[in-house]
Amino acid sequence: MRCNLFIVLFFLLTNYCSAQLINSDEVLAMQYYQNGDYEKSAVLYKKLFDKSTNTNFYDPYFTSLLRLKKYDDAETLVKKLIKSHPETYMYTIDMGRILQERGQAEKANEWYNNLVRNLPKDEFAIRDLGSNFYRAEAYDFAIKTFMAGRKVLNNEKAFSFDLLALYRFRKDKAMLIYEYLDVIMDSPEIILNAQNVMSGVFEENADYELLKTAILRRLQKVPQNVGLAEMLTWQYVQLKDFDMALRQTIALDKRLKEEGDRVYDLSRLLISNQAYEQAIDALNYLVKKGSDGRFYILAKVEIIGAKSKLVTSGKYTKSDLVTLENDYKSLIQEFGKSQRTVFAMRKLANLQAFYLNKPTEAEKLLEELLQFGGLAPDVIGQSKLELGDIYILTGEVWEANLIYGQVEKQFANEPLGQEAKYRNAKLSYFQGDLTWAKAQLDVLKSSTSQLIANDALNLSLLIADNLQKETDTAALKMYAQTDLLIFNNNPDAALRKLDSIDVMHPGNSLGDDILMTRARIFIKKGDFNQAIIHLQQITAKFSNDLWGDDALFMLGDIFEHKLRQPDKAKELYEKIITDFPGSLHVIDARKRFRHLRGDKTS
Repeated sequence: MRCNLFIVLFFLLTNYCSAQLINSDEVLAMQYYQNGDYEKSAVLYKKLFDKSTNTNFYDPYFTSLLRLKKYDDAETLVKKLIKSHPETYMYTIDMGRILQERGQAEKANEWYNNLVRNLPKDEFAIRDLGSNFYRAEAYDFAIKTFMAGRKVLNNEKAFSFDLLALYRFRKDKAMLIYEYLDVIMDSPEIILNAQNVMSGVFEENADYELLKTAILRRLQKVPQNVGLAEMLTWQYVQLKDFDMALRQTIALDKRLKEEGDRVYDLSRLLISNQAYEQAIDALNYLVKKGSDGRFYILAKVEIIGAKSKLVTSGKYTKSDLVTLENDYKSLIQEFGKSQRTVFAMRKLANLQAFYLNKPTEAEKLLEELLQFGGLAPDVIGQSKLELGDIYILTGEVWEANLIYGQVEKQFANEPLGQEAKYRNAKLSYFQGDLTWAKAQLDVLKSSTSQLIANDALNLSLLIADNLQKETDTAALKMYAQTDLLIFNNNPDAALRKLDSIDVMHPGNSLGDDILMTRARIFIKKGDFNQAIIHLQQITAKFSNDLWGDDALFMLGDIFEHKLRQPDKAKELYEKIITDFPGSLHVIDARKRFRHLRGDKTS
């Protein structure tokens, strides 16, 4: 018994030592191979492969021989393996690789073509051959294999995803489009994947035009195909042809007798692209479906929201604002003051308080809203913050402080609570209590909300930089009064106050801050030329200060979305990426740069 136990232990120990030795050789061989020391890697991989015939060792061994130009050794190895494994395409294709490496390209091509000509009627074998061509970087032959495989199998739909992967890798846009449209016609569920891939491969508008042409040709033959119609709509959105995108979507909704889902989804996309007029048309279409329609109430509310953005995003008249106010009132009157119209009541209160000089009416409206039962906690919190803002307008500073405190306590350690704390800190800043404001802002610099943390950091730095000298502190208090005027939506008075700061406190340190504030006011007024002048002064005189990267990003946004000069915008975004790698704008700048270059479209 003891003898048997000894023998077992002996064999276990021997196998263990052997395995350890193999593992050691494997690690060493891999290191040599990765370092390009092919002489040593070939020796070790030959040893490993001879012992185990593991294909994981074959590939680096064979490649090492090619790198060393030991073609005879490589050929001997491959011929031996072909003989023992005639069904394995990997070794047969590697014979072609040897011919290529020897400079015998014609022979290699004939070798490969012969493999394609003699395809078996076996889907697995065809895919194996194509995959091995891909492994050998013979991409054209991989494509030839799958195309020939379709004929052998008499199935024009076979190997679609294999071909799509190859076309994507080769950036063969025309064939990628052709193949994807073929798949989409039968399998519309693949549309999202197709859109993601195309947006990553397409580089310019001409690529989308190519897609449009291909879709329209197919729609002439199969006009009822929903997948193609959806792709056509997506293509119009990528080209910013929002009118055609809407027309196509409405036509599809009518044809399929739908309830408006795709039209509503498009309206949200149009709003995100600031195409407010087309969004309003989309929502009006939903309203016209009737009061029993699924989106009737939602569309009515969002029409006014879109109108509000359209009006307040640029130049507007008092008449525009009054019309918008009446739209909100009509909606609330039609559906009553309830949970369903909370959104409209909040928007109306904001309009009355900050644009129509009716803060008392706005205050009453929000106080009434907060009496509703069953409101979601975050809706209550947001409404309280909005009411606190209106208290500031009406001079009820203590009430504002109190209601901000309520939200901060109710939503402690949540973004909403941190927003309330930030507003309270800014209220102290407005009042000139700079030391207390800074103490609160410093706490918020570690906020879980990046936006709040960034705003808190910027305001904290502004205060810290201007507390050293009496002149700077006095200037900052005037600047805080300017911020309060901006908060009250009184831009003209704010501009006058900014002009007076240098007069009252010459030599103050707020030069770049004043320029940035003026730029923001002009952007809100829709005077983009004046905004550009001030932002360019920042980039010229204060590029290394706090607002340097912000000014570049804002300029890029103006040139991209307002002045429609994508090349200029792309140049500015690229400058942020290269000159300000630590900027908070880098991620957005990179996305926008790639979008304008055509790499990615959202």
